[in-house]
Amino acid sequence: MRTVDGRVAGRRGQATRQKLLDCLSEMLSSSPYRDVKVIDVARKAGTSPATFYQYFPDVEGAVLEIAEQMATEGGQLTALLEGRSWVGKAGWTTAQELVDGFLEFWRKNDAILRVVDLGAAEGDKRFYKLRMKILNSVNNSLTDSVAELQSKGKVDKDVNPAAVAGSLVAMLAAVASHQKGFQTWGVKQAELKPNLALLVHLGVTGKKPTK
Repeated sequence: MRTVDGRVAGRRGQATRQKLLDCLSEMLSSSPYRDVKVIDVARKAGTSPATFYQYFPDVEGAVLEIAEQMATEGGQLTALLEGRSWVGKAGWTTAQELVDGFLEFWRKNDAILRVVDLGAAEGDKRFYKLRMKILNSVNNSLTDSVAELQSKGKVDKDVNPAAVAGSLVAMLAAVASHQKGFQTWGVKQAELKPNLALLVHLGVTGKKPTK
């Protein structure tokens, strides 16, 4: 772990650096990204702006650091599909657990994901790559699942596995980032999950689930 000027950070330095990141994460959950200033992050962490600049070039640099950590954690989403079956009752369980895990990950990282989405939408390639890294952890596995079902004759040969998987992942991400909005439509969280899982199951298998 190094400082901005290339020096190796000691144990205390690493602790200070992590505290700054933790405070920034907390602030992002209650303040718009553009309103967060270095002096406010430093004050919350009980240190000075000069100390902040020892570890990060600016707020955006620190945000990218948090986003990198979060994207690495997002790789764990692959485990939701590894070795899982989409046939029969097992397929319904797979769809439910995928939806549950995906929505939970988004809820846990809501604040930083909003910033990542904003940066990606504005064309910042750094944020776009991080967003794709998270989505690919599910997209690639889902593509393989559809292709495997297709090879066994369980999915129509005209289906494009990558197109289906990409569409489903884009849907999951859109729904995940809009979870609070469903409440204004009179949809409870407990009702959202099974209905989203139904769409995922239909998309992957082309069939209604066996419950």
